[in-house]
Amino acid sequence: MSELELLQKPEYIHVMLNHLPIYGTMLGALALAMSLVLRSRAAQITALIVILIAGVSAYPVLLSGQRAYKTIRNTADDSGAEVLDEHMDRAEKTIGAFYFLALLSLAGLLVPIKWPKTGLPLTITTLAVALICFSLSVYIAQPGGQVRHPEFRPSENATPSPETHHHNE
Repeated sequence: MSELELLQKPEYIHVMLNHLPIYGTMLGALALAMSLVLRSRAAQITALIVILIAGVSAYPVLLSGQRAYKTIRNTADDSGAEVLDEHMDRAEKTIGAFYFLALLSLAGLLVPIKWPKTGLPLTITTLAVALICFSLSVYIAQPGGQVRHPEFRPSENATPSPETHHHNE
């Protein structure tokens, strides 16, 4: 299968993009916190752009996940199908927070141009919402990682019995 064919598969697109909201909100929040400590508007602008990209990226991640849902559900084992349903439910219920984050970061970029005193409150609010969205992204990703990885499922992580544990002696 060529790279071009892979780019037409929503499950591939989802796997490629799904880390953007996670790492984007985390790194953007870290950069935004550092910009506040440094009191640097230029650093705030950079961090707000990273957070804006992270917030906006949640939409194509959700859309590609919705488009890949039936294919993945049909190939998953029973436990994988259950966690896939949970993953999708969590994503659909929390997507609005990422839209809000994107709008807030955009406001943090644009509003201070006209009203400079709004910069600090918007930046602090964006940081708080970015941290919330990072937590939500981890909450969404947790069952998502279990769909194809039974070793990440707590109920299927049985400790081997002493009789089956072998040591090289």
